[in-house]
Amino acid sequence: MRLNLEALLILDALDRHGTFAAAAARLFKTASALSYTVQKMESDLGITLLDRSGHRAVFTATGRLMLDKGRVLLRAVNELEQQAKYVESGWESTLTISVDASVPFALLTPLIDAFYQEVSHTQLLFRHDVLAGCWEALNYGEADLVFGAVQEPVTRSGIGWLSLGWLDYVFAVAPHHPLALLPEPLLREQIRQYRAVVVKDSSRHGVGVDLRVLDDQKTLSVADFPSKLQAQLAGLGCGYLPRYMAAPHLADGTLIERRLDSEPRRDQAFLAWNENATGNAAAWWRERLQHFEGMHSVYCQA
Repeated sequence: MRLNLEALLILDALDRHGTFAAAAARLFKTASALSYTVQKMESDLGITLLDRSGHRAVFTATGRLMLDKGRVLLRAVNELEQQAKYVESGWESTLTISVDASVPFALLTPLIDAFYQEVSHTQLLFRHDVLAGCWEALNYGEADLVFGAVQEPVTRSGIGWLSLGWLDYVFAVAPHHPLALLPEPLLREQIRQYRAVVVKDSSRHGVGVDLRVLDDQKTLSVADFPSKLQAQLAGLGCGYLPRYMAAPHLADGTLIERRLDSEPRRDQAFLAWNENATGNAAAWWRERLQHFEGMHSVYCQA
């Protein structure tokens, strides 16, 4: 490669310190060695970087371009060196965490802030998955950890998991929805007559999991729980919502809880991880996600 990183360093030092002599002192080299390196790159590339006609070398337009773009390269090289040292010490360059759609992302922001206070080089990549999509992300190596996944944990080797608690649901409708006026308990045949609002399973490789929709019931499918909440507030359908999410709307009357002729619904929620995700960042998040206080606002322990 004819582009010389050492020459770029020299150009940077020359611009910062004004003369070859000052730049040489900064780089612990001789001025003649610096001048030779720059001239060599000029010759190799067939360009003129410095106008040497005056008492002091001055950057040409080409030289100024090479200086500006070269500094970008030098920063990238420095970052690469630091990243390599960082990974060598056991920290991942990237950590991918799948968060189930039932989890409010705001719950995790204090942990993200705490992580960045300690760790600066690991890039965090969060993705939202729904139902079977969370387990699928682990199975296909698309996530290192999953937080809040519901339903039964996968049992194949290579996946570790622990229970976070229980995610309780409430069957809720808007006050002007027809199901709000019927006597309790509501029967399956009554519910089947009205549209259910569902969050679409994000599984791409399988058939997904049971959405607890009745046979032949019409559905409105949305991408996430905030959208589902808004649809039910607007009276566009009925369905289950996480109790923590519905609670303020039940309190102010914009949603009404309806008792069904079946057991209350709840799902066990899990923290799960790929056991080959053994880096320091994965360990940091596994430890913090098991014990942080914010979980209690979402999950019940019994």
